[in-house]
Amino acid sequence: MTEQPTSFERPQGADPAEARGALLRTPEPPGAPALPVQARADGTASAPGTAAPCGKARDGAGSQSPAGKGKDGKGTQPPVGKGKETPVNGPEHSQPAADEPVGASPARAEQSVGEHRPRPAPEGIPPQPGAEQERTPGVEERRTGRGLPPGRPMPMRRDGDRLRFVGAATRRIARGLDLDEIVMGLCRATVPTFSDAILVYLRDPLPVGDERPTGPVVLRLRRSDRIPEERDTDGVLLPSAFDTEPEPSALAELSSLTTELCEVRPGGALNEVLRGVRPVFADAPAARAALPELLGDGGETLVPSGQHAILAPLRGRRRVIGAALFLRRPERLAFEGDDLLVAAQLATHSALGIDKAVLYGREAYIADELQRTMLPETLPRPTGVRLASRYLPAAETARVGGDWYDAIPLPGSRVALVVGDVMGHSMTSAAIMGQLRTTAQTLAGLDLPPQEVLHHLDEQAQRLGTDRMATCLYAVYDPVTHRITIANAGHPPPVLLHLGGRAEVLRVPPGAPIGVGGVDFEAVELDAPAGATLLLYTDGLVESRLRDVWTGIEQLREKLAATARLTGPDHPPPLEALCDEVLDMLGPGDRDDDIALLAARFDGIAPSDVAYWRLEPEETAPGQARRLARRALARWDLEDLTDSVELLVSEVVTNAVRYASRPVTLRLLRTDVLRCEVGDDVPQLPRLRQARATDEGGRGLYLVNRLARRWGATRLSTGKVVWFELNRS
Repeated sequence: MTEQPTSFERPQGADPAEARGALLRTPEPPGAPALPVQARADGTASAPGTAAPCGKARDGAGSQSPAGKGKDGKGTQPPVGKGKETPVNGPEHSQPAADEPVGASPARAEQSVGEHRPRPAPEGIPPQPGAEQERTPGVEERRTGRGLPPGRPMPMRRDGDRLRFVGAATRRIARGLDLDEIVMGLCRATVPTFSDAILVYLRDPLPVGDERPTGPVVLRLRRSDRIPEERDTDGVLLPSAFDTEPEPSALAELSSLTTELCEVRPGGALNEVLRGVRPVFADAPAARAALPELLGDGGETLVPSGQHAILAPLRGRRRVIGAALFLRRPERLAFEGDDLLVAAQLATHSALGIDKAVLYGREAYIADELQRTMLPETLPRPTGVRLASRYLPAAETARVGGDWYDAIPLPGSRVALVVGDVMGHSMTSAAIMGQLRTTAQTLAGLDLPPQEVLHHLDEQAQRLGTDRMATCLYAVYDPVTHRITIANAGHPPPVLLHLGGRAEVLRVPPGAPIGVGGVDFEAVELDAPAGATLLLYTDGLVESRLRDVWTGIEQLREKLAATARLTGPDHPPPLEALCDEVLDMLGPGDRDDDIALLAARFDGIAPSDVAYWRLEPEETAPGQARRLARRALARWDLEDLTDSVELLVSEVVTNAVRYASRPVTLRLLRTDVLRCEVGDDVPQLPRLRQARATDEGGRGLYLVNRLARRWGATRLSTGKVVWFELNRS
């Protein structure tokens, strides 16, 4: 059975796969004749539906004769009990209750208003027998639903009903995008329309693509659903489907009556049923032996006797990935042979959807991890500046893009602030972004000026391809001088929020985007006062279909100023809260691109916490450096560090003087730690090595490595800087 086209859908009617559609009630048309009384399960009376028998019945000889009129001219029922009878109405599928004609055509809807006229029978379908004629038990129950529990769905009366149900159910299953949505769609489409309860088991873990899972096959109960206990129109609580006792308290959730995990034993009954792929009735010998293994000890008591349950394997593209168990109440009509085809169709669509959802989930996970690894996992904590960042992808379903941000510590307690945007938000853009970010980190380590960094990034983008375009803004902040140097390559300008609450869009030369080639980049040096906040961002924050870039920049400036006024003129707003407030300026449909945001709060280093000297490269330089360091520590009340600092400063300055040809610089910085920096004009970086017992030198860096909290060496454009840090307490 294949999925039917949309022409089989019910016109102007309820979806047969919707649970609520199966329980709708339509008002009785005015002037309609009284309907025959239908007995309820509790002995009261209710009005049944007006379903008419359709199709042809076989006689005892096996020939077909239309169900016409008898000798007396009155309608007669086909004989029952002679030969093999073909079901008139096909297999049972839950339909709207007996007192509701669902899916009526517009012409029938018009007839239901005003004067009631009898509807002619469709072509090829005999008219409905008179109500006064004696009806055959069993067949009447199947045709009209007489004898079914009140409020229960009606059986399908035509193969077209079955086709419409399968089409609507598969469409509902196909609407799901992830695993849970697909499984829920299967449950909601079948309960109560096709079955009264369902149990869905999936492999744990689910195999992905072509991978071959190792270990035993384990099924986990993913979801269960059932018709809840209801009250009829008289307020009487209807008994549950699987209660052996009439008390409603005896009903428990299906998941509590079965085991959550079951292992499929090789060669076992459950394994054979799953390998068979086709759905089977629960009373079949193979299924009867497999149910205890699937449901656990005592779980088989959940399954009613007879053909009231179907066990359907869920087969994906390459292997069985689970099983679904459809259950009906004992008082409901049992499943029929054609119901196996319906169950197979539902199981096939669900399994293929689950397979695709698992593959999609894996691809989304890979893309998300790729993006996360290309962005900083944590921001550094450089001296004199505090940092906060945000990153929002363009879509939650594809978390990849070309936006990036970075903060790179530089020699001299400086920090490089970078934000960039590769055109597009695809896997290719993310890959190019990763290469440009790596290049920027390498260039920053060389301590090149910002304009030189952008120049080399432009060359790298041209090597990657002719259509590799990106914008970038590169800034270097010096906490000692309270200055910032900025170079721009076609990126939106940064915004500086001053301590008093004034927000200023910095005037930075725009420059050409990276990848254009043949252009020069210009850097500007600006003041960065203590307490100010610099905001770097990508164009996704300020540009959308609803506004242009400069309108968005002005709105951002006003948002920053309004946020700063809330904290007063003497206190800057908290950095993390400021980032959240900036993102709140985006409306529901205001985000079309990725957003990268980097905020830097400039604390700076006070001049009283900085000591700086220039030493001539002479033999007396180490002794002079020790005396200067001792005086600075005494002024800062750090005499406890005097011995360690004198020893380490003497070793580092001695190495610098030995090879330097220009004056050596010595700088001490007092922040949360004590930092010492020694610079010279020799580009070669020192190496830590283990001196031999007979060597008279080579132990200076070994002492630095053992006594200092941290140490390092950085190459500059004019030489190098060797630094170390000591804890103040």
